[in-house]
Amino acid sequence: MAAAGGEPSTEIVSDELFQNFYTEVKQIEKRDSVLTSKQQIDRLLRPGASYFNLNPFEVLQIDAEATDDELKKRFRALSILVHPDKNQDDPIRSQKAFEAVDKAYKNLLEPDQRKRALDVVHAGQEYVEHNVKEKKKQLKKDGKPLDVEEDDPEMFRQAVYKQTMKLFAELEIKRKEREAKDMHERKRAREEEIEAAEKVKREREWQKNFEETRDGRVDSWRTFQAKGKKSKEKKNRSFLKPPKVKMEQRE
Repeated sequence: MAAAGGEPSTEIVSDELFQNFYTEVKQIEKRDSVLTSKQQIDRLLRPGASYFNLNPFEVLQIDAEATDDELKKRFRALSILVHPDKNQDDPIRSQKAFEAVDKAYKNLLEPDQRKRALDVVHAGQEYVEHNVKEKKKQLKKDGKPLDVEEDDPEMFRQAVYKQTMKLFAELEIKRKEREAKDMHERKRAREEEIEAAEKVKREREWQKNFEETRDGRVDSWRTFQAKGKKSKEKKNRSFLKPPKVKMEQRE
């Protein structure tokens, strides 16, 4: 079905692109699935792997809509390839590659984690599809041919791949920011808790010392008062005037 002006509709082009995209993905998965152990380890540890490997489907090289059985079979095959026991000449790198595979598999086994990963993949595809539609809409408005680079299945696949990776990276950055914020809040709460406990401890020690020294303070006060009283009495006696002696008068 053609749109006005004899150009194919954007919707039909999009459906064709998606069909070509999935066909291309399947071909790439088939090609990559026969990589050697060393090639798989290199793939999983390539520069930027910390972001590439955020996508568990990418790590396992499996379709996002794969069944549980397909997931298990793929995990077994890939984990054997990169397992340290099979790569004793490269134990450190193979261990890291195996951990990446194991983590991806466990994430996809957990329903909530798998749904989140699937949502990101779908969001990446929808984002690129939307961009393609917008580009074609603008080209049509400008009276130009409705040709965009994403018409090429490989370019479309790359665009989806890049956008999906970007979305996974953004989510990971936000997760780390939340984690850092939570850690800071826990640290601050712990410091406040310690400070409050120290304050209570100081107050208890002060109260204890106050109670223990009460008798001494009372005795000291009584002694002070007694000394003051004696001193006053002594002072008063020192100022007593002697009685006047009457002089005898001679006749």
